[in-house]
Amino acid sequence: MRDWTFVWIASIFEVCWVTGLKHADHWWSWLGTIIAIFVTFDMLIRSSNKLPIGTVYAVFTGLGTFGTVVVEIIVFGEPFSWAKLFFILLLLAGVIGLKVITKELEEEGAQA
Repeated sequence: MRDWTFVWIASIFEVCWVTGLKHADHWWSWLGTIIAIFVTFDMLIRSSNKLPIGTVYAVFTGLGTFGTVVVEIIVFGEPFSWAKLFFILLLLAGVIGLKVITKELEEEGAQA
């Protein structure tokens, strides 16, 4: 479970640095963006030591995309559309499915 926590943390920091790349306009906001990039990749490396890298990357990008779109809509006034919501929920369903399947595969491997 700890390794999945690293993926969640990496996704949260991805939202921070992606948003920072678009909206940073002072040296301290650029510094925060750079720090978020380093934290993101550190967490990804830690999680991929135990989890399959393909699943880690898919979950990471899905959660990061979801978070970035939500932040853009709520914080920065990006226009909302039902089609955007549908596809984000579809993406999130795929991410959850990958996580569930990976957990089942890990349990089968432990039993073998």
